[in-house]
Amino acid sequence: MERFIRLPHALFRDDPNWVPPLWAERRAALSPRKNPWFRHAEAAFWIARRGGRDVGRVSAQDDRLAPADPDGARIGHFGLLAAEDDGAVFAALLSAAEGWVAARGLRRVRGPFSLSINEQAGLLVSGFDTPPMLLMPHDPPHAGPRLEALGYRKARDLLAYISDTDTPLPRSAAAVVRRGLPAGVTLRPLRRKSLREEVSALIDIFNDAWAGNWGFVPFTPEEVAHLADELRPLLHEKLVWFAEFRGEPVAFAVCLPNLNEAIRDLSGRLLPFGWARLLWRLKIAGVESARVPLMGMRRSLNDGLLGRVLPFFLVEALRREAHALGIRRVEMSWVLEDNAPMRHLVEAAAARAYKTYRVYERDLAG
Repeated sequence: MERFIRLPHALFRDDPNWVPPLWAERRAALSPRKNPWFRHAEAAFWIARRGGRDVGRVSAQDDRLAPADPDGARIGHFGLLAAEDDGAVFAALLSAAEGWVAARGLRRVRGPFSLSINEQAGLLVSGFDTPPMLLMPHDPPHAGPRLEALGYRKARDLLAYISDTDTPLPRSAAAVVRRGLPAGVTLRPLRRKSLREEVSALIDIFNDAWAGNWGFVPFTPEEVAHLADELRPLLHEKLVWFAEFRGEPVAFAVCLPNLNEAIRDLSGRLLPFGWARLLWRLKIAGVESARVPLMGMRRSLNDGLLGRVLPFFLVEALRREAHALGIRRVEMSWVLEDNAPMRHLVEAAAARAYKTYRVYERDLAG
């Protein structure tokens, strides 16, 4: 497993936009003892070797909470894909993953998900010229064509949008905010003293908002508690906002400082001095970029006035507070290519699509 975790560093260290993940974080994420995802899912891992050298890796997953496709096919996943630009290496890795998935009676394989659609999803197919934001993948340009050569086809594209906090909301969106919140609605920041309850509330909204969306897998209570603990060092009170209607949370938006900006030169290590540098950059020096990974609103509001206006109040609160903290660029990701309402929202908030991540799939024989 240690070789599996460190392999991308050997493969991609010459890519100026690749960010080495923290090895300690990767160990925890791939540990069945530490990651509650394994309570409803199984995974297997492979390393490809040639000439005594590790040249590629891949995982395969069976998530019992993942929905079947409309045609009834149950889906297996692959992920954590990293390999040299060699067709034979890709073929060997994907063959191993497909065999494991097929042996479980799953008729279609889809990915990459590392390990879940709620973690890192998709393979980078455009936007190679900038580093990834936190919890987003970065892949070499050869990976997509190698998958396609093996018969993998596009299932969905996931878009990452970027916006500049120096730029105010466009005129139409700003006019909505100037008119003020609708009657009965209040906006409030995160209450850190009740962090687990706050994260539980926002995930409850998220699970409701995204239910029925393509590929959606709900967070379990155990995953919510784990997420609260994992995000605690990154959550800033003024970068998490709730909208409440008559005292009940109905919408939220989360913005996280871009950890990748702070760890780029740590080579995956926190010891002996990485912790000190990381804490300095996050708490004292600050970072200039951030990501909005979670945003949602209860489905019951979608067709009314609140559904049309609340997102703009949340986006403006995040823009204002992020700018005050010295953050200049915010990524909103990811957004399904066919999620027209969300794309309209982020584009109306002056964000532009700048990266595309592709989810691939392939039907399995039998």
